[in-house]
Amino acid sequence: MTDSSQKNWSKRTRAVHAGTRRSQYGELSEAMFLTQGFAYPTAEAAEQRFISSGEDEYIYARYGNPTVAMFEERIAALEGAEDAFATASGMAAVSAALTSMLRAGDHVVSARALFGSCQYVLDEILTRFGVEVTFVDGTDIDAWRGAVRPDTKAVFFESVSNPTLEVIDIRAVSEIAHAVGATVICDNVFATPTFSDAIAQGVDVVVYSATKHIDGQGRCLGGVILGTKAFIRKTVEPYLKHTGGAMSPFTAWVMLKGLETMDLRVRAQADSAQAIAEALEGTPGAARVVFPGLPSHPQHALCQAQMGAGGTVIAVEADGGQDGAFRALNALEIFTISNNLGDAKSIATHPATTTHQRLTDAQRAELGITPGWLRLSIGLEGTDDLIADLKGALARA
Repeated sequence: MTDSSQKNWSKRTRAVHAGTRRSQYGELSEAMFLTQGFAYPTAEAAEQRFISSGEDEYIYARYGNPTVAMFEERIAALEGAEDAFATASGMAAVSAALTSMLRAGDHVVSARALFGSCQYVLDEILTRFGVEVTFVDGTDIDAWRGAVRPDTKAVFFESVSNPTLEVIDIRAVSEIAHAVGATVICDNVFATPTFSDAIAQGVDVVVYSATKHIDGQGRCLGGVILGTKAFIRKTVEPYLKHTGGAMSPFTAWVMLKGLETMDLRVRAQADSAQAIAEALEGTPGAARVVFPGLPSHPQHALCQAQMGAGGTVIAVEADGGQDGAFRALNALEIFTISNNLGDAKSIATHPATTTHQRLTDAQRAELGITPGWLRLSIGLEGTDDLIADLKGALARA
């Protein structure tokens, strides 16, 4: 979906200009087409459009919309994908990417460390309909090699896991999957489109929760699936057309505006996260600081090779277990207690009682989500202010 000139543009330029379509009025900002349906000049034209729609011919907003198409083309150009389909939420993207291609009897291998809703889709929904799912330690390449079978249809992982911040070796896992013809699906939210090079590293299908860094200001739910034109239009599009998980044109317009500033925001957030993580190591009340940008992280070198930065999210294990974590959370003055991430506002989350509360104590322990675990999404506030806020709060732990 990118022309030859756009391929030579930097990511920042593509995030501002790629996919732009102007109406006859020549508007500078992208137009918002708030319509659920489209008119046809004749009955014959309507018949033809249902048989085969052209690039700028639309049928129904559930199938496609000019504003949504602009967002899809722009994020595809940014990611280096052939095509994209925008969805109503990040989880709509995850579930559609998997469900659209799987059927009873198929086998999937997935990293064990996942966002709670991703784990639910794999462990509860897919298995309910006869898909066999094998979970592995995502950082153990031998575990992937041992779990993938000749009949494995897909592998799934978060490139940086939520909330434990494990980093998966994309190239190695992709090579193992492709050796048996399996499709590689990567939830790339923590890497962000700014630092992502997942498709070039071997991933077939990338999914994002656009709710996070793409919007970046906590306004709208949205998601997107990226891949080859054949996968998006022959597999994903029919599924989403008929199940109804499409993005609204208003949301697409918000996401277009978010993409224009995303590179600036995410780089500033990542720089701040790096400084904060370094400042928190050894601070009173913090039993452990986990951040891929720190040399102490087990996959630090891999993260630098894949992303070039540690990202925008830090994990801290507070002293005193859940009680200590709660004391720290309640003492924060700048950080907001919430369960989103990637926002301009810094957010603190206690995964054990929120995003991963449905798991058993044993399951959380296996994933490394301790009672004192805090997930910190770094925003755009002053770095020194955030360090002071966190140090003061952790001292209460």
